[in-house]
Amino acid sequence: MAYTALYRKFRPTTFSEVKGQDAIVTTLRNQVISGRVGHAYLFCGTRGTGKTTLAKIMAKSVNCEHPVNGEACGCCESCRVIEDGSAIHVIEIDAASNNGVDNIREIREEVAYSPTIGKYKVYIIDEVHMLSPGAFNALLKTLEEPPSYVIFILATTEARKLPQTILSRCQRYDFRRIDLVTIKDRLAELLERENILAEEDALRYIARLADGSMRDSLSLLEQCLGYYPDEPVTYRHVIEVMGAVDPGVYPDFLKNMLAGDVSACLELLDMVLREGRELSVFVNDFIWYLRNLMLAKSMEDDANAESVLEMSKEQLKELRDIGTRIDLNSIYRYIRVFSELVAQLRQTEQKRITLETCVVRLCNPEMDEDLDSLKERIRVLEKKVRTLEKTPRTVVAGPMADGVPGNTKTSDKPIAKPTLKAAVPAEVEKLVRNFDSLLKEMKPTWRRYLEDARLSLSDAGNLLIVFTEGTGKEYFERDAKELEAFLSGKVGAKIRVEFDEIRNTDNFSDIYADLKDKIKMPITIEGEE
Repeated sequence: MAYTALYRKFRPTTFSEVKGQDAIVTTLRNQVISGRVGHAYLFCGTRGTGKTTLAKIMAKSVNCEHPVNGEACGCCESCRVIEDGSAIHVIEIDAASNNGVDNIREIREEVAYSPTIGKYKVYIIDEVHMLSPGAFNALLKTLEEPPSYVIFILATTEARKLPQTILSRCQRYDFRRIDLVTIKDRLAELLERENILAEEDALRYIARLADGSMRDSLSLLEQCLGYYPDEPVTYRHVIEVMGAVDPGVYPDFLKNMLAGDVSACLELLDMVLREGRELSVFVNDFIWYLRNLMLAKSMEDDANAESVLEMSKEQLKELRDIGTRIDLNSIYRYIRVFSELVAQLRQTEQKRITLETCVVRLCNPEMDEDLDSLKERIRVLEKKVRTLEKTPRTVVAGPMADGVPGNTKTSDKPIAKPTLKAAVPAEVEKLVRNFDSLLKEMKPTWRRYLEDARLSLSDAGNLLIVFTEGTGKEYFERDAKELEAFLSGKVGAKIRVEFDEIRNTDNFSDIYADLKDKIKMPITIEGEE
């Protein structure tokens, strides 16, 4: 049997299956129940919101021989021929390819004959805005006074392109974009039917990318299922298939821009490119992150903010913490600049250079002279002033001056921090046990390397990090002091770190045996019981 795309396989066949258009569904169903069916309908709205689907359901319901509460029974002859696509009393016309006067004249000739099956002959004209002016004129009279057994259902994504004479002859229904939660729940329902597991975060991300279109969400889901067949749909898989970036990158990216650290920003962008991510997706997701940050700062009530932002209390708290470092004016500026950048990326072949130029400008507001840049420069100066005001100043005794003993002078040197004691093996073991929670607080480049590393206690009582070939040993040998400082701050004791590397991972078990004398704590090897 030929494979059927998900959006066709799970296309709704009854009013009750349509999601996200409750008001329209209720109105049309009540018209069927009461028998007050109109002669011309106009369904308009963005792509993938159910216009054509609801038109077919309406055509089936008005012709059903045994409707139940406005729903087609699905068993009578009319329902069967409509479902298998062989109905001669329900005619679908694509106005994009049948937009001439002659095509409309054929319709005018056909409406003279009553249907042989069912009560109504239903014409569904998709993308009706593509009809030529002559075709619209030819349709007017028939649309205004069709025979009692004829119903016209016009569907379009560009209602503004229709003549007013057509609009005035139809009952108009505006299909709204389907909200994120409705799309996510629908995807979860369909995957449950298919016995496929999925992470909620993965479905939420797909729903956001669909931008209100149920059909687009199913196409994106199908793309993910095709890339990882017979596997659960995970957030990591969706990120990889869509060319997106780990969301943990965005807070670091924003912090580096606020600090004016061009090198760190460009390093992050380089990492994004080396992982094969799409820059336009990165920019769009960063705009979405800024939007969430703006709303988190603007909404004081946590319950309302969690509902609008669709995130947990922990995620909201993390977002609010980051929001303390940036004011709303700066967020507005970043959103505006990156929104303009999206349009620029569509028109240029040098996407990387365009993005890097934008980042350098944002990190150095003195390069621009517009009002927003001046405000940003003032913000940076105010931050430096506050930092100087908070810097501790010590008072030390000075030599005698002007014959006055005990003269004092101030020193701008900050008070030295107390020296931490060296960590004992028990503290290192505790660090290893809690390492997963510490990973979440690390910058993305560290996290990427350390997720696959093995941890243990060295012979010298230090933290031993074992990497597989081609990962982070060389990288962390350069960053060792910074990593030790981070871990020491978390433990409250001086942590020393040693690094090792396991090569020829095909013979992992043999190599593990060689390391037994060196590694005292158990190391879990993937694939071994």
